[in-house]
Amino acid sequence: MKKKEKQLLIKVLIISLVVGVLAGGLTAYSVIEMQEKTQEDLIKEFYDVETATHVSPHGLRKHMGEDPNKIIVDLRSQEEYEEEHITTAVNVPAYKDRDHSDYGAVTRIVSQFQELQRSNPDAEFIVYCYSTPCMTGRKVGKILADHGIYVKHLGIGWNEWRYHWQTWNHHHEWEQTDVMDYVVSGPEPGVMEGVTPKREVCPIDGSLGC
Repeated sequence: MKKKEKQLLIKVLIISLVVGVLAGGLTAYSVIEMQEKTQEDLIKEFYDVETATHVSPHGLRKHMGEDPNKIIVDLRSQEEYEEEHITTAVNVPAYKDRDHSDYGAVTRIVSQFQELQRSNPDAEFIVYCYSTPCMTGRKVGKILADHGIYVKHLGIGWNEWRYHWQTWNHHHEWEQTDVMDYVVSGPEPGVMEGVTPKREVCPIDGSLGC
């Protein structure tokens, strides 16, 4: 092969290589651009996650004790749990006491949930901790997800359930319900025994009602 032909061949190969690299880069860029999520995608994803992980406290309260597969789990310390807790809730403490967390007890926390799962393979776990912004439920949820156990979160925490009853129950229910009918003390979960309204709603039949 003559020298000029060799030089021409080298130039062709170099140009082909450059074109190939540019084409590959443009293709990769196009794919990435196509994969970028739109605002609508992000909104949908947000609500998918919210509805998958959060449980309405109002809906739960109205149907407490009806579904044995719904297991409420109190993540506060055993001391606080025994003082008062949501009726039917079991205790898997993520706190050693009221002032010290115990997130490092991964083996214990996971094994306790596994035991609950073994006793009820169809269990749907609903966890709660101190308050709505409390990170305990999220941290424990992450620990459990890493071990193949997936929990949902009650939309509120203990403080809202116990001390801010009116903020999440319907207005007309404020006088019909009593928070103490949904709270128990002691080491046992407690049982719902058919809560009846504190006050019957009287119909308004043209009069001023009651």
